[in-house]
Amino acid sequence: MAAGAHAAGGKATGARPRPAAASSGPLDAAESPARDGAGQVDTPEAVRPLERGLAVLRELSAAPGPVRAGDLVRATGLARSTVDRVVATLLRLELLRQRGQDLSPTPRVMALGNAYLAASGLTAGMAARAGRLADEFDESVSLAVPDGDGVRFVAQAIRRRTMSVAFRVGDLLPAERCAPGALFAAEWTAAQWAAWRTGRALDPEGAAFPVVRPRAVPEAELAARAAQAATARWALDDQLIEPGLIAVSVPVPDAHGRARCALSAVSHTSRHTATSLAELVLPRLRAEAERLAEAFLAAGPPATATAGPPAGSEASLTAGPRATPEAFPAADPKADPKTTPEPPPDAAPEPPPETVPEPPSEAVAAPPSEPPSETAAAPPVPPSSPAALARAAKAELGPGFLQSLARGLAVLEALGAARDPGLPLAALAAATGLPRATARRCLHTLVREGYAVYDGRLYRPLPRILELGHARLSRLSFAELAEPHLHDLAERVHESASVAVLDGPDVVHVARAPGARIMSPRIAPGARFPAYPTATGRVLLAGLPEADRDRLLAAAPPAALTRHTVTAPERLARFVARAALDGYASVDEELEEGLRAVAVPVRDAAGRVVAAVDVAQHTGDTPLASARAALLPALRAAATAIEADLHTASRFGPVPVP
Repeated sequence: MAAGAHAAGGKATGARPRPAAASSGPLDAAESPARDGAGQVDTPEAVRPLERGLAVLRELSAAPGPVRAGDLVRATGLARSTVDRVVATLLRLELLRQRGQDLSPTPRVMALGNAYLAASGLTAGMAARAGRLADEFDESVSLAVPDGDGVRFVAQAIRRRTMSVAFRVGDLLPAERCAPGALFAAEWTAAQWAAWRTGRALDPEGAAFPVVRPRAVPEAELAARAAQAATARWALDDQLIEPGLIAVSVPVPDAHGRARCALSAVSHTSRHTATSLAELVLPRLRAEAERLAEAFLAAGPPATATAGPPAGSEASLTAGPRATPEAFPAADPKADPKTTPEPPPDAAPEPPPETVPEPPSEAVAAPPSEPPSETAAAPPVPPSSPAALARAAKAELGPGFLQSLARGLAVLEALGAARDPGLPLAALAAATGLPRATARRCLHTLVREGYAVYDGRLYRPLPRILELGHARLSRLSFAELAEPHLHDLAERVHESASVAVLDGPDVVHVARAPGARIMSPRIAPGARFPAYPTATGRVLLAGLPEADRDRLLAAAPPAALTRHTVTAPERLARFVARAALDGYASVDEELEEGLRAVAVPVRDAAGRVVAAVDVAQHTGDTPLASARAALLPALRAAATAIEADLHTASRFGPVPVP
């Protein structure tokens, strides 16, 4: 369990310093602080529940596996009562999953990182280009952006080998230990170099970069590599990160010619020398970087902020820091406010922040109890807005639900529409349905935590958002996405549940949750069956164009596996066509005597059927129609939940479906 993230309002364990807040890149450069008429920096009160919720999310994201509430108490220094309320809120927002005492982040957490990726201008098409380049090179390809004095991955196309690169989207590398870092350092100002020196002095063991082994790099070495990169417009990593790993990077310029991000090809010394890798990939990397630069410019900024992500992409979330100079503003809430741009005061009076009571034994004084709801101050908003949903959850759960945390996360997600140059407070308040004063406090907190930047007028998200679960969750396979929902389904209906995909004329089961009954099907992951006599197969065939469906059925002429198996081509075609119309399929003893199944489709964000969820059971003495009526609501709910996770996880990169 990684410990030591700064716990706002609690004790700081000090074991894991946080990276610098703002990036040196043009998308992420912080501007001067906003001051009032007297020349004082405006510092509105931060939203403590949001700070504490972010601290808990960081610890959950850094852990390699499930954690318990006690682990979070020790890691964050927060009181157990505070952690319990944060956990209850994150569970209600479906950002956490709980089994017994074990807590794990769900793929819906990736919607936070997706907000940064959307605002950066990255598209799924750009990530797909990296994948095609990886196929061409037969080497891994990545896109990375500057993040303070580090480099953070935003897209990865990995070649699957026994020896392969293990970096994930969201991982942070020190600038001095990778090829993109030299490209970004080539554009640093003197203040940014000073910030880098300060960061390394305060964190000599490299605790802020847990994915690499600590190793000090002299400033002169980084400066020489940066100067060379500035001249050559490419950079080489010859085993800087790890022995045997080599990489070549080129900048993807923005409209002003500065490095927006870096495109890299990565290999290892058993396949290439540094020279041979550069000879292989450099011409194509440069050409592709030009195309990516054009694609970023063509994407352009969105017209307005919207309450949540694009339709069909993902669901809305609301159903000890390192001291650095001004060049990399710190995310420490106790830092000098002169180093952090602050929002201007709002014309409307600001209600007091929601607070989380702490026991008297805490190091800090116990704040007052939570104030009355801001419902009276809020303008009328649609019932489906983040503000309305948070208000409804608060009314239902009472003190156990931290409305301020839910609101703050909704504001963070709304920043996904804040492409360069950003969005004003009014647009973000309208997108979330929050009063301007409430949205302003949330934004103030996000700026201080290093997840957003404010230039005196507009707000933009920063790549540090990707530390909130993206690295841990971006490598989940489709089976891993589906398994928790299959277990929920099996517990709900007390029968075994599985997910299958089409492989030619067959279906292959890729994930399963066993049932609780003595008479329960034993279908293990990897099991293969003909598509035509199975419920999953008919659902998957129904999702194909008619010509492809006919071709697959013709490739494996139906055979009578039981006395109930439908083998007549015309009748079988009618069953498949009916499955397409009904949105489900059911079979009774066609694959095996005594075995019945009902299945529904799982669709990707484009609406294509990519898998099928089924419940299989013994026929018993229950009529098929009754069993189907009992199972379909739970099946459809499970499919919807799998689809929501799939759409979120695949928005900016593929989730391979076997």
